[in-house]
Amino acid sequence: MSTPGVLTFTQQAWEQVLAKVKRAVVYLDAACAESLHWGCGSSRLLEAVGNSACYLREFEPAAVGGGAEQPKAVFVLSCLLKGRTVETLRDIICRSHFQYCVVVTAVNHAVHLTANHVPPAAAAELEGQQPVFEQLEEKLCEWMGNMNYTAEVLHVPLLLACAAPHLALTPAFASLFPLLPQDVHILNRARSDKRRLGNLAEVDATTLTPELLLTIRCLVSGLSSLCEHLGVREECFAVGSLSRIIAADLANFAPAKNRRKTATGRASVVFVDRTLDLTGAVGHHGDNLVEKILSVLPQLPGHTNDVMVNMVELTALQAEEENQNMVAPGCLAQSNDPAAKALWEALLNTKHKEAVMEVRRHLVEAASRENLPIKMSMGRVTPGQLTSYIHLFKNNLKALGNHCGLLQLGLATVQTLKHPQTAKWDNFLAFERLLLQSIGESTMSVVLNQLLPMIKPSNQRTNDDYSPEELLVLLIYIYSVSGEFSVDKDLGEGEEKVKKALARVFCEESELSPLLQKITGCDSSINLTFHKSRRAVDELFTSLRDIAGARNLMKQFKSVYVPGNHTHQASYKPLLKQVVEEIFNPERPDPVDIEHMSSGLTDLLKTGFSMFMKVSRPHPSDHPLLILFVVGGVTVSEAKMIKDLVPSLKPGTQGLPEAQEPQNSNPRCVGGVEGRLALSSLFPSSDEGGKWKRRWLRSLPRGSGSVGEGGRSGCSSHLSPTPRLTATLSGGRPTPAPEV
Repeated sequence: MSTPGVLTFTQQAWEQVLAKVKRAVVYLDAACAESLHWGCGSSRLLEAVGNSACYLREFEPAAVGGGAEQPKAVFVLSCLLKGRTVETLRDIICRSHFQYCVVVTAVNHAVHLTANHVPPAAAAELEGQQPVFEQLEEKLCEWMGNMNYTAEVLHVPLLLACAAPHLALTPAFASLFPLLPQDVHILNRARSDKRRLGNLAEVDATTLTPELLLTIRCLVSGLSSLCEHLGVREECFAVGSLSRIIAADLANFAPAKNRRKTATGRASVVFVDRTLDLTGAVGHHGDNLVEKILSVLPQLPGHTNDVMVNMVELTALQAEEENQNMVAPGCLAQSNDPAAKALWEALLNTKHKEAVMEVRRHLVEAASRENLPIKMSMGRVTPGQLTSYIHLFKNNLKALGNHCGLLQLGLATVQTLKHPQTAKWDNFLAFERLLLQSIGESTMSVVLNQLLPMIKPSNQRTNDDYSPEELLVLLIYIYSVSGEFSVDKDLGEGEEKVKKALARVFCEESELSPLLQKITGCDSSINLTFHKSRRAVDELFTSLRDIAGARNLMKQFKSVYVPGNHTHQASYKPLLKQVVEEIFNPERPDPVDIEHMSSGLTDLLKTGFSMFMKVSRPHPSDHPLLILFVVGGVTVSEAKMIKDLVPSLKPGTQGLPEAQEPQNSNPRCVGGVEGRLALSSLFPSSDEGGKWKRRWLRSLPRGSGSVGEGGRSGCSSHLSPTPRLTATLSGGRPTPAPEV
């Protein structure tokens, strides 16, 4: 048996589910389908079902029920069994002929007690019992129409989707996002004048909405299960306001107390708010092929971290637009193909040029093994060269089947290199570098004036000009990297000019993109007046000011901007890099902005005595395992940076040797992320791709609404907003189609 790791955590969880699905109709929600997609693949689920007439269906109110020849159903859900979820269960079962129902939830029973307002003391007395699950089992039998039928409700921790040994994703929490200063005003609406909050530093669990608290508790439940699987007792640390609340909840999670008493290992879990550094999320400094693939290719329906790869080139169909949907798309996740998985991990861990050469090498080796008539060519790798290698497999079904995963990654590379948006990447990078120099030498108003000539209406734009979405990305970059700045008359005038220009551009768009529809509240350009457009732009700039001030409460991590001098140009230093360097600082100073969350009286006493005696406070580098959890998402480049940085700061350390037990004081680092990859991407003009930046912009709070998921006002369910149903991988139609 392999030693514990994040991959085995996911695989063992799915083995529990697969043991239940034999000859069943299986309903999955998007988050669980995405976890399956990266963890073991839908083919593994099909094998476990073992029925030639297997039915995989998306869990939704309109889902087709089971017929008379389908007596068994398994529901695999990432969320609480409460409210709309239970109503959907009832509706599906009542229109079916099921005699045996199994409901699997990724949320443990203790959180269900909290959701049903059971006091902590009463919940402690129910240890070992599962009354909420038992009541639902009775309801399932009632809905099936016979109390003698069989019903099971069980908890399986389907928290993670493992994109790589060093990178784990949490699909069900893709919409969880840290708070911004204007969220304090929204929280204050429900508070009396005497209890009003002054800033984010005063926000704690008691001030949040019940919905957001439950979201956090569901996340904490999954993380506690992960720590149990790893066999560790965790110390929790936080950088940022929402991270502080999550870390405190995990540190004091009651069901984890007994687990910690018997744990033989130790780990540090460090939570970091994404809002403290959005520069890394929207910048283009990451020289990584995967970031570009995820940026320009269309999103796989319902998924948050995978794309559709057009496979028509491997068929006899013409590569015409009307044929695009006739062949199931390829994807990036290749969990059951060792060769393709090795290439995927190489792409994650190398620079763009080396990654393209690695794709060529794998294609050449695969063609050689199949004795295909390959013509070797050295020098620069071109899309045409890669395409010629891929076409060798086209009429050889055996070779095609043997190397299908590799061909999907090869086609993803070709389609990305050919994509017009890829050519724009360097333009973005050049302008961002120019902005870095300008920020150090000029005022904010001068920087905004540099942007002003680039704001052009659609009838004046060329392919090299920036679309409205791309302009918003640049604005986020400017405000996030600048940080706190003085507000004066010149800045007000500069912002006013940009606001007017943006509002005018929004109004003159012939067709509003989904992002602009979201921002303006108008579904058509016909309904968008200048007044509505201007109001939306004003709200955007309020959020931009909040982004600029996100690090105001920091003492050590106040800036991600490094001014230039006579020998070096001004540069951007990622906050995550600063955090990791501080954790492994050989002098081990007491962390200033990395707060330790006490888990009990012992920790409180230790912290208190350290003020008067030589008692060392808990430090993130104390333990052999470090889990870094970015609340709000992480980029591929950031994950690689962390993986490479840890061993360089601590010689002999590995980023995350999968399935390897911590052995000594050298830590290993799990690059954990909250929900999704926050990619340094572009905004394609089409609605088919580039939705990463749109999600970042959607995360900016609007001027009205109530704080819901991740502190965003006016947003919907934290577990699955619209068609994508929040998850690290699945949503639209969780069928085996993505795996060609």
